[in-house]
Amino acid sequence: MPLIDQHAHGVLRAHPASVDEFRGLFSESGDPRQWPHVASGVTYRRALRVLAEHLGCEPTEAAVYGRRLAAAPADYAASMLRATRTELLLVDDGYPPAEVGTSCEELGELAGCEARPVMRIERVAESVGAEALDAVRAAVGSARADGYAALKTIAAYRGGLDLEALRAPVRADRLEGAPLRAVVLAALEANEGTGAPLPVQVHTGFGDPELSLPAARPDLLKPLIERFRATTFVLLHCYPFVREAGWLAHVYGNVYFDLSLTIPHVSRPAAVLAEALELAPVSKLLYASDAARAPELYLLASRWWRDALAEVLPTMLPRDDAERAARMIMRDNARAVY
Repeated sequence: MPLIDQHAHGVLRAHPASVDEFRGLFSESGDPRQWPHVASGVTYRRALRVLAEHLGCEPTEAAVYGRRLAAAPADYAASMLRATRTELLLVDDGYPPAEVGTSCEELGELAGCEARPVMRIERVAESVGAEALDAVRAAVGSARADGYAALKTIAAYRGGLDLEALRAPVRADRLEGAPLRAVVLAALEANEGTGAPLPVQVHTGFGDPELSLPAARPDLLKPLIERFRATTFVLLHCYPFVREAGWLAHVYGNVYFDLSLTIPHVSRPAAVLAEALELAPVSKLLYASDAARAPELYLLASRWWRDALAEVLPTMLPRDDAERAARMIMRDNARAVY
């Protein structure tokens, strides 16, 4: 089935400088001391077999890494991206930095498909100054006309999703604390004020060590979900709070969620997919990869999402319904939301 990747990032323009750096692309850890341990990870070992099959080489780390280095970075990335059968990418270009990563337009060219940008609220505020709330409101108010498909907040990384608990900033070099609360609320108000609010993607659950996992629980968004009832909130990632996200999608008409980052990183994608669908309607779950930096993650996510859907849905639904549900999750739900 063709798919819509409703949350993605650019890939690095250069190859990793070492095999350890290559391993680091398959981890949320930025600590080089951790990267050698990636090689013993269950998901990484499985990934090498999938990548070797695609590259036509032996299923060893040395062979896969060697094939990567032997190709031009853009050609290698295009090979991975085009194998996913993606027809639309929604790209948060707030990461990786523009000087090292591909833009939304470049990523679409590599994938051979349409790509549309997602506006990261914090990035807008940092470009104009957190105190310039009118400028933030203006940017959000014109976002749809400017071609953006959605808004996104990384408040989980800047103190947590309980906005009322945010106090004085801890770090002076980035937007967080009370100024972040003011920016996010101004953006959400301006978005609803348009009369046709864009969907708002929210980082929830795990990520790199800059966040505190308990402060990234999806349930902490309840006050925003209830206050901004005309806004569609799309909860990203969600692990290990997949059931919690599924409950929110079960009880709130304006909540959707994905398992991006969770798949391809967890070792049992079928298990988390089954958890997601214990309560949530099929129409509330969206495919996404959250692939960033490494084109391999695009291929792995699409493979393992498809494998998980093929394993789980036939145990829950009759054959025709299972195929219809898979198509909704992989593509149709995103068309409806965006």
